[in-house]
Amino acid sequence: QVQLVESGGGLVQAGGSLRLSCTDSGLAFDEYAMGWFRQAPGKEREGVSCIRASGGRTYQIDSVKGRFTISRDNAKNTLYLQMNSLKPEDTAMYYCASARSYYCLNSWPLGADFGYWGQGTQVTVSS
Repeated sequence: QVQLVESGGGLVQAGGSLRLSCTDSGLAFDEYAMGWFRQAPGKEREGVSCIRASGGRTYQIDSVKGRFTISRDNAKNTLYLQMNSLKPEDTAMYYCASARSYYCLNSWPLGADFGYWGQGTQVTVSS
């Protein structure tokens, strides 16, 4: 059974950086795309970034392009999100999720293709 555990969240000033990690206890980590999502209070969940199973192709939403980088280490069953130049509007609970497919589908930001989710890690950016 897949169990996803996020870590690395915290409180940071605007302009700062954080690196989120997500460890997958499942046996087939390298067979599925992985994604990062976030949800701010009072807002709907939004997809932040997606990476295919091999790690060779990544996708990000426009608001984080050039600031956030998704990566994975399949040997360690770990997914990362490097977040630089953080802004107060990045404040949210961040979740990692495992997709049901090898690739990031066109609909990846909606999250429907992701079957396993972590409990989340809070990121708070102060102005």
